[in-house]
Amino acid sequence: MALGKYSKVDGRKSSSNYCSTVTLVAFVALCSVGVWMMASSFIVPFQNVDTSHGNKNHISIIDDESKVINDKSNENSATSEDTTTTKNSDAKQFEDNPADLQDEATKKKEDEESKADDIDLEGGETRSDSEGRKPGEEEINYQEGKGTTNGDNSDVKKKFEENDNKEEKTGSSSNEILPSEAKGTEEDKFDWKVCNVSAGSDFIPCLDNLEAIKGLPTTKHYEHRERHCPQDPPTCLVPLPQGYQHPIHWPESREKIWYHNVPHTKLAEFKGRQNWVKVSGEYLTFPGGGTQFKHGALHYIDFIQEIVGDIGWGNHSRVVLDVGCGVASFGGFLFDKDVLTMSLAPKDEHEAQVQFALERGIPALSAVMGTQRLPFPARVFDVVHCARCRVPWHIEDGKLLLEVNRLLRPGGFFIWSATPIYKKKPEDSQIWEAMNNLTRSMCWEVKSISKDKVNRIGVAVYQKPISNECYDTRLQNHPPLCKESDDPNAAWKVDLQACMHKIPTTASVRGSEWPEEWPSRMEKPPFWLLSSEVGVYGKPAPQDFTVDYQHWKRVVTKSYITGLGINWSSVRNVMDMRAVYGGFAAALQDIGSVWVMNVVLVDSPDTLPIIYERGLFGMYHDWCESFSSYPRTYDLLHADHLFSMIKTKCNMTALFAEIDRLLRPEGIIIIRDNIEIMNELEVEKAFRSMHWEVRLTYSKDAQGLLCMKKTTWRPKHLQTLAYAIA
Repeated sequence: MALGKYSKVDGRKSSSNYCSTVTLVAFVALCSVGVWMMASSFIVPFQNVDTSHGNKNHISIIDDESKVINDKSNENSATSEDTTTTKNSDAKQFEDNPADLQDEATKKKEDEESKADDIDLEGGETRSDSEGRKPGEEEINYQEGKGTTNGDNSDVKKKFEENDNKEEKTGSSSNEILPSEAKGTEEDKFDWKVCNVSAGSDFIPCLDNLEAIKGLPTTKHYEHRERHCPQDPPTCLVPLPQGYQHPIHWPESREKIWYHNVPHTKLAEFKGRQNWVKVSGEYLTFPGGGTQFKHGALHYIDFIQEIVGDIGWGNHSRVVLDVGCGVASFGGFLFDKDVLTMSLAPKDEHEAQVQFALERGIPALSAVMGTQRLPFPARVFDVVHCARCRVPWHIEDGKLLLEVNRLLRPGGFFIWSATPIYKKKPEDSQIWEAMNNLTRSMCWEVKSISKDKVNRIGVAVYQKPISNECYDTRLQNHPPLCKESDDPNAAWKVDLQACMHKIPTTASVRGSEWPEEWPSRMEKPPFWLLSSEVGVYGKPAPQDFTVDYQHWKRVVTKSYITGLGINWSSVRNVMDMRAVYGGFAAALQDIGSVWVMNVVLVDSPDTLPIIYERGLFGMYHDWCESFSSYPRTYDLLHADHLFSMIKTKCNMTALFAEIDRLLRPEGIIIIRDNIEIMNELEVEKAFRSMHWEVRLTYSKDAQGLLCMKKTTWRPKHLQTLAYAIA
């Protein structure tokens, strides 16, 4: 089955004469541009419409409630963000069906592409919508002034803009918003309220459960920074900071962000001399420094390459974990080397450090090396980095460093920059001796111990072994090898183990060889994907991988890039809420500045190692719980058949609220799922009740696509969460 052709309006009433509208749409393809200009101004055309095929159904691209919100930031960005283009699209533009993904991704196009500016929806299913529209009826409904015409229709566009201006002056509008009675019904059904919590606009439910934190018997191992999710996930909406503005775009955002978006100054006071962050008028600026690289991250990165040439930033070493990342300038400047860095730090150890990173457009996660494994599979990071990260690697039999050992792929590097390397105080000397003994017993090879004369610091680089020879010849079995029954990839709510897993040596096992260099590793199936294994979609695993990649390349190129009205130059932080092989993220690589957090569900096939192997990254997660990230983190969320997988086990209203929490105002969500599931869960109504704008709805053969845009609307009433009140 494939996605396809169903036209849908966003639930509001039509213009005063619907039949006239249908006639006008049919009339368009037969008349000249001049006739368009003389026709009714009830509907602002977004594109030329070709009805010569006798289509009865088509995509509906809609901007919803822009006048209701009346938000200044929305108005300022309307021109750049609300332009929807559907040039050179065809009937397969929005297709998707994981059940027969292989056939869709490999078959040749059956129909020729329709002419520019036309969406051909011939042959799609029809159904009546909330307006009582019957099968066979059709309508295009675009919010005034939001769509633009393509081709050479600038005069037409100008004419309709003039009509819009007249309507604004007279207070009338041909595109009515949803009637207050209907809107009230939706709002009452979902009953949204603003979360009243001590964390305010920075609320992370699983990290701000103060009631659970107060009940901890100890915080010796940073238990208070680990996840403690409430039994009932919140169904309220997180407030916006006062004065919130649309984030500055990458790469400028790496250097500065709006102060009011992350209104915290303590870090600037404590770390300003180290060039972490400074307050400059209405901005927070980031000179690119850090505790160990006051003179800039780029010099520090180049210094590491000089002392260990085998690291090979961007070719050999592609995926990095930065522990105790600060404001993530290390990862932010590694982008210049074509390196993807997962920056990690606990919430509130340094005020808002991870939030600063995310606002800057740098991948980051609120997490701590405490009592549990990090939510990543084993043997996936090419490099793990710690620059004064304040992690006591040497204590308790090296349990935390052994977690790094689990995460590093064989032959991977651990870069440690800290005072014990270059200072001689008694405490530093003791730590240095303990680290020497520990790394030696772990069979790590010392690649370099060097001093950076510019930053006046020392750097030690270690390499994990690529064989078990050293393990087998150790005089003492300490740290011990893990039991064979211990799954190194088990990482969701699994306690840390003070042991080491053996190095894979069989040629067909992941970890026995280093991946191909970037970027070739992204497109090719990993060597350890065997044809004898069945993939997620039922084909031999290598073929499954290839077909998935081809499928998402087609969907992204023919649908997402030009068909959804997304201004991709404003998109930086992206999440695939249900990644499989990472095909969606791989297909976005050519867009430019986008990075994608790939989420693999904890109870789905474990494909996350494949995602890392191709030079991308992600984490395990259970969407019945809150994600470990600050509010307003992502510019775009992608949910491919997520709801149908979790609808019976998760509180879906809480998930809708979590999506609202993660997405920035003016951010986009793309939902692909079974249309019956979407209707059953009332997905569109849920987000419209939050005053989100409907950008596009589409369906065919029981599969649906929904694209919506978040606004700055917040409810008027509060909901106090007692467990999150200090």
